Amino acid sequence: MNQNTCNLTTLLQQDQNANQFFYSLPEYVQETIRERGQNIHCADDLRRYADNYLECI
Repeated sequence: MNQNTCNLTTLLQQDQNANQFFYSLPEYVQETIRERGQNIHCADDLRRYADNYLECI
């Protein structure tokens, strides 16, 4: 996946593992990540955002 054209929506459509991980998160975490979707370009970004958010709450 080209990181310059990938965002959260594209990632979730194309990466089944990322999709499963995202939808395993609590809904409030999903919503926070959706708000930053343009900044997520790969599964590592997704996990990093989720981990950082969950550590801060």
